[in-house]
Amino acid sequence: MERLLELLEEIRPDLDFENCENLIDGHHLNSLDIISIVAEVEDAFDVTIPTVEVIPHNFNSARNLWDLIVRLQEEG
Repeated sequence: MERLLELLEEIRPDLDFENCENLIDGHHLNSLDIISIVAEVEDAFDVTIPTVEVIPHNFNSARNLWDLIVRLQEEG
């Protein structure tokens, strides 16, 4: 999770990823941010995020995104 927070802060240093739980619903992230996050997460954690998983719930918080990463790693 620590690496994810570092990665997110590199993309958007102005956001408090550790505490924010409405990154999408609160319009803090835009579509370009999401594309960057997906690309960086896929590289950093050796996962592929399917298009069907690019939904607001999975990107509303760092915790939700971390849960997605763990699930994708477990599914292999």
